[in-house]
Amino acid sequence: MIGFLLSIVAVLVLVGIAVVGVWGLDLRILFGVIVPYAALITFFAGMVYKVLDWSRSPVPFRIPTTCGQEKSLPWIKRNKIDNPASGGAVLLRMALEILTFRSLFRNMKLDYRQGPKIRYSSEKFLWLFAIMFHYAFLVVLIRHARFFLEPVPKLLAALEAVDGFLEFNLAAVGIGLPTVQLSGLVLLGGVSLLLLRRIVIPQVRYISLAADWFPLFLITAIGLTGILMRYVVRVDVVSIKELAMGLATFHPVVPQGVSAWFYVHLFLVCVLFAYFPFSKLMHLGGVFLSPTRNLANNSRSVRHVNPWNYPVKTHDYHEYEDDFREKMIGAGIPVERETAAEEPAAPAAEGKKEE
Repeated sequence: MIGFLLSIVAVLVLVGIAVVGVWGLDLRILFGVIVPYAALITFFAGMVYKVLDWSRSPVPFRIPTTCGQEKSLPWIKRNKIDNPASGGAVLLRMALEILTFRSLFRNMKLDYRQGPKIRYSSEKFLWLFAIMFHYAFLVVLIRHARFFLEPVPKLLAALEAVDGFLEFNLAAVGIGLPTVQLSGLVLLGGVSLLLLRRIVIPQVRYISLAADWFPLFLITAIGLTGILMRYVVRVDVVSIKELAMGLATFHPVVPQGVSAWFYVHLFLVCVLFAYFPFSKLMHLGGVFLSPTRNLANNSRSVRHVNPWNYPVKTHDYHEYEDDFREKMIGAGIPVERETAAEEPAAPAAEGKKEE
């Protein structure tokens, strides 16, 4: 559990840095302008570096992971999605994988029962938690685009309306709450369930490293500070949008009246962006470049030759036998061919001697 504790401490330290930097030292330009630009540069540079590095990795053979019958003889039924043989089938398989997490949905759990019995059962909870987390994260990210756009696009406004259809209005009792955005609550719930899974299941907890715990705690802290600003702490949304528009137009300004909690939230988001390309979160880009997913399994119909092959001087067995014949005979190892001096006379010559 060292990774677990280190991750908690790391996130608390990051929160403390932002609190001290804004509340104590008033470094609003640093946390509001310099850090966001540095995080974005690190994010895009790291993404490009990772993608280019992966694209240079040699993939000489077809190595797709398959779960069904390959295309073969006409009378053998094949699985077009799980064992794609064409580019269109690969696109369909990739779309299902990226949009619905199809391979995770088919995840099987192995249990040992009483006696020498093994039971396989379907485990859909991990798939459900992952779907909740990823789609909620996507909606939250899209919703935040309204801070960088003016006017706000109608499509984005429609998304906000759908996301906030559940509105609590307690004006009758003198209490009013802003529109409840479900995506933020679902995001926090999804990441909490993924975190709880790593804590509760012993096998998953055993293999979890700091690189697994830290992103979960960091995203949890981002979600908590965001919900805190929306429902508990009063923040000046107009000033926040002014800051965001300044960053987007490369004319940064740091308006007065922005809550320090916003800078804490922004700093944690910047850390996440800068950390993203160098972490396991980079599977966002890696899934598109994975040869186990993006290749057609057509090895039976198309011959694939390694393009990095180069001429190699071979040394066949007969040459090996010629080089070590005497030692092989001396050691009692049978040889396939005799030397010219040891070879018996030709049949024709033997016939002349008999005459």
